[in-house]
Amino acid sequence: MLESDPVPAMVTGGTEVFAAGADIGQLRDRTSTDALAGINSGIFDRIAKLPMPTVAAIAGHALGGGAELAYACDFRVGTPTTTIGNPEGRLGILAAAGAAWRLRELVGEVLAKEILLLGRILTAQEATEVRLLNEIVEADQLLPAADAIIDQIHRSAPLAVRLTKLALHVPRDAHPVFDNVAQAVLFETPEKHERMTAFLDRKSRF
Repeated sequence: MLESDPVPAMVTGGTEVFAAGADIGQLRDRTSTDALAGINSGIFDRIAKLPMPTVAAIAGHALGGGAELAYACDFRVGTPTTTIGNPEGRLGILAAAGAAWRLRELVGEVLAKEILLLGRILTAQEATEVRLLNEIVEADQLLPAADAIIDQIHRSAPLAVRLTKLALHVPRDAHPVFDNVAQAVLFETPEKHERMTAFLDRKSRF
């Protein structure tokens, strides 16, 4: 499991639909008990809290729960046909698997309200302009582009990446104490000494 054996991970779906979200026929019959179980919100929160970064490779539509899955990832790569948004309100429900708060953190309150309250669906270009997508590539380059991001992650020390991701998620009041303690841990690692020595010896570059 990624929690116990942390490595960067890619999340991807079909060629025309990244993830469609819940089956509407099944969703119509779900009850308050099902909602309170929070299955999707629990899964997506678990993805967001994975120790190492995740990359969503999004071909085609990422709507509803599919969009919320993408929001839970650290990086998102799309294709020219990618669309992303949350039309749940038009079905009489809300985007309850993280979009109501995670989307605001990603794109700001104004755009989050357009997506969640007006049902606005972003094109790939629009999503890139607000950095909801990190980049757009042709469909046949989608997985290689996601792999390239993972390769970049691998250039950094794994523990440094893990602690940096954690630092991004701890509450504001935990800083700067968390940062100081995390840095103290990293200062004592052999990898820090080896990497800095290699840099000073001109054997490596950033």
